[in-house]
Amino acid sequence: MIYFNSDYLEGAHPALMAKLNETNMVQTVGYGEDEYCAAARVKIQNACQAPEADVHFLVGGTQTNTTVIAAVLRPWQGVLCAVSGHINCHEAGAIESTGHKVITLPTTNGKITAQQVQEYVEWHRNDESTEHIVQPGMVYISYPTEGGTLYSKAELTELYDVCRRYGLPLFIDGARLGYGVMADGADLTLPEIAHLCDVFYIGGTKVGALFGEAVVIMNPALKKDFRFIMKQRGGRMAKGRLLGIQFDALFTDDLYFRISRHADEMAYQIRDIFVSAGYPLLFDSPTNQQYPIMPDEELSILGKNFGYEYWERTDPTHSGVRFCASWATTQENVDALRAAVQALKK
Repeated sequence: MIYFNSDYLEGAHPALMAKLNETNMVQTVGYGEDEYCAAARVKIQNACQAPEADVHFLVGGTQTNTTVIAAVLRPWQGVLCAVSGHINCHEAGAIESTGHKVITLPTTNGKITAQQVQEYVEWHRNDESTEHIVQPGMVYISYPTEGGTLYSKAELTELYDVCRRYGLPLFIDGARLGYGVMADGADLTLPEIAHLCDVFYIGGTKVGALFGEAVVIMNPALKKDFRFIMKQRGGRMAKGRLLGIQFDALFTDDLYFRISRHADEMAYQIRDIFVSAGYPLLFDSPTNQQYPIMPDEELSILGKNFGYEYWERTDPTHSGVRFCASWATTQENVDALRAAVQALKK
């Protein structure tokens, strides 16, 4: 079986494993206060062109989202996000479990607009029952989105301008950030993303690490006491150096960006495999996630040898599914998928 279900199915890039093994018997202090975490922070600050940023390391995406959102919001506030957003659809009510409502906005492509945010905030402020309704306290987006789509620089700039106008911190979920930054047609660089939000994170779990996400806090108002809420949410890892070592390796010699580009290039081959065979796409994704729409009967045949993620039913006999490439996807596996899809059409 060859799996294209997601981008965290392998372990870690060999460079990270080598660094972990090399430093295995080195003694360090705990909880992210070691020299490896310090070195990784500097490299991330340099990559973001943000020496003023605070950088913290957490273990996984759900933990990171709940920790950041709980740190930003007051008890009576909620977070605005796309109805398809990860925190709304794929985290088992993790945000709600902290006492905060996820306030969803409609979307067909995974993105929300500045106008939607403005209209919702104005409605909330002007409704006569405003004090009885959860107050929007921040905005959450992901880059790339759940459908693999990307915000343009103009879209993100406009969204951030509205967020600042209404005093809503903007949080960017970057679990797949590398795959977005390195995608064809992307016009946002890592430094630009860093300066067009209040807080974001650089995903490691899905981009070459065994585990780990790097939270980058840009807004000074959000920096105070963040390590306290990290501890409260189980995010202060005793062997924190395991996170620092991995991010230090990822941000050495542009490894993070090189392996992200590899995944995107593999994904473009996957996209072309399905498009050339006549299958339409659910989303126009320029990233490592591709979403062909296929007859259920053919999916059943393909699924005997290839793993994919079921996404949604498009009609009584067809479904949209996700095929993911990753930093570790091989040409051999893509070629095998090509042969299998071609066989379906004979």
